[in-house]
Amino acid sequence: MFKYLKKLLTTKSPAPSQTQKENSNHNRPISSNLKNNITYIQERLNNSSDIILRHFQIGKNDAVLIFIEGLTDAKIVNEHVLEPLMGLDQHPPLTPDTISNHLVEISKVTQIATMNALIEGCLAGDSVLLLHNHPQALLLNTRGFETRSIKEPDTEVVVRGPKEGFTEKLQVNISMLRRKLKTENLIIEDLTLGVQSATTVSFVYLKGIARAEVIQEVRERVSKIKIDAILESGYIEQLIEDAPRSPFPTISNSEKPDIVAAKLLEGRVAILVDGTPVVLIVPKLFVESFQSAEDYYSRPYYASLVRTLRYASFFITTMGPALYVALTTFHQELIPTDLIISMASAREGTPFPAMFEALGMGAVYEILREAGIRLPRPVGNAVSIVGALVIGEAAVTAGLISAPLLIVIALTAISSYVVNALADVAAILRLLFTFLAGFMGIFGIICVFLGILIHLCALKSFGTPYLSPLAPLQPKGFLDLFIRAPMQALITRPANISNKNNKRQKN
Repeated sequence: MFKYLKKLLTTKSPAPSQTQKENSNHNRPISSNLKNNITYIQERLNNSSDIILRHFQIGKNDAVLIFIEGLTDAKIVNEHVLEPLMGLDQHPPLTPDTISNHLVEISKVTQIATMNALIEGCLAGDSVLLLHNHPQALLLNTRGFETRSIKEPDTEVVVRGPKEGFTEKLQVNISMLRRKLKTENLIIEDLTLGVQSATTVSFVYLKGIARAEVIQEVRERVSKIKIDAILESGYIEQLIEDAPRSPFPTISNSEKPDIVAAKLLEGRVAILVDGTPVVLIVPKLFVESFQSAEDYYSRPYYASLVRTLRYASFFITTMGPALYVALTTFHQELIPTDLIISMASAREGTPFPAMFEALGMGAVYEILREAGIRLPRPVGNAVSIVGALVIGEAAVTAGLISAPLLIVIALTAISSYVVNALADVAAILRLLFTFLAGFMGIFGIICVFLGILIHLCALKSFGTPYLSPLAPLQPKGFLDLFIRAPMQALITRPANISNKNNKRQKN
């Protein structure tokens, strides 16, 4: 017994883990010794060639300015930091407070006391000013890296409406939203994600309009993300969506400030990610995919007609080949006599069943579409022309496929671009519908349709039913569902999205 106690008392405590050592190392305070600070910073940054350490004197005080070349604005550093500080001959004893309040001409200056904050600020593009015999440093906002100019997004082109789109710079994107919504209720919360990338993510919502439970849910889901890097908003979308195994997106996105502002006014929450122009918006409804910002800038009659065409186009692109296969294989009696004779003569001599023809041509279309997107634009256009004209015409002439099927595939391809938000979903559903139509006819199409309908009814987006206002049924929502009612009739915001403050205009 005594030997056991003696063994316990004499046993050395375990050495701290590598993670504990790293955490302790990162929380290291800034030293008063300037040379020790410089040595530590060079070791942490591995003596990278783009790390600039500018040694100089402020009067008789030794100082060093640290920044990363390419991430800072050299003009700001030279004219508003180095010039006023190096021009001093004599000055009372310098402190970080004196420099920040009287000397540097920078809008945002922050005092920091730890090496971790110093390194993070330097990597973000700020400049760090260190003084000898002072255990604090100054973080100067001198960010000025190159960014893309504001222009209209290629994926959301409109005839009438704003022609500006988000850029890869977070501050620019937030300022564009501020210009649209000049209200103190526009709340912005920042969060840093990614161990290696340290990407800034911002939540944007309107206080009093967005539901508190949705805001809290977004905050909790995003804060739980533990990943090495966030390079695009798609990373966050896949990590926080309600149904990651569903082909239907439960988070919408946009590159246009006017669309995001309109969604915020309905009570949604926007997620902006530094480094990408694509903004995520939650919650999302299925019917949003058939709506366009231009619907609300035009008069309601033509906007309603175009919206109806979008629904019809989605039906054609998902079920067009399947209906052709089902009718020609199992239900010829449903086709008019003259048309069935024409189709039969066109199919005479084709070696493959209708299902294999449809699946094969669908695969060829997807290949051509992917090639047209990935190749340089001049080459991509040439590939599309060759694929559409030469290959299609040659296949019909050679008797590999029938001309009516080629017409159906062409109509399907054109219709798929009408509803861009569901283009990837339409490709999957088209394959599923066509495959079952080849074995079960119309009955197979009905089975797939009912299965998809049940799945959509079960989906939710951050607590909001995905098929709202269809399920659950909300009659007021029909004013902006299949048609776009006049603006005078759109008095309230969507019922399942906004807070109790759901009135957007007076009667």
